[in-house]
Amino acid sequence: MTAQPILPPTDEASPALDIYRQFRGLIVSGQLGAGERLPTVRQTASDLGVAPGTAAKAYKLLERDGLVITRTAAGTRVAESAAALPRSVVRRIRDLVTDSKSAGIGVDDVIDVLRAVWQAESGAAAQPDETGPTS
Repeated sequence: MTAQPILPPTDEASPALDIYRQFRGLIVSGQLGAGERLPTVRQTASDLGVAPGTAAKAYKLLERDGLVITRTAAGTRVAESAAALPRSVVRRIRDLVTDSKSAGIGVDDVIDVLRAVWQAESGAAAQPDETGPTS
């Protein structure tokens, strides 16, 4: 998984629910795109210092809510219908963030340029207002 690392559970009473909430947040925020693979249950358990059964319970909750799909050979992946963005778009956004940071470009500049390109590509570029004031 290339998204931000998952933090250790904060709620000692319900570590499975904590893991569920963290993955859910990554999925619905678009940090994990459709089709992206989650770490194995064993890897998640090891990374977070919990029992494999605890991690498995969290994965079952994610599956119950339709956020992930588990297949034997393919592992656990974000469901197409659950992700805010497709995996290819998330990958490109991550690359954009990395490149922008390396070049010392701020987030506001990147967002402004993204909006301008989006509008231009959509044919919705701002047109001069014919009824507005003239100089």
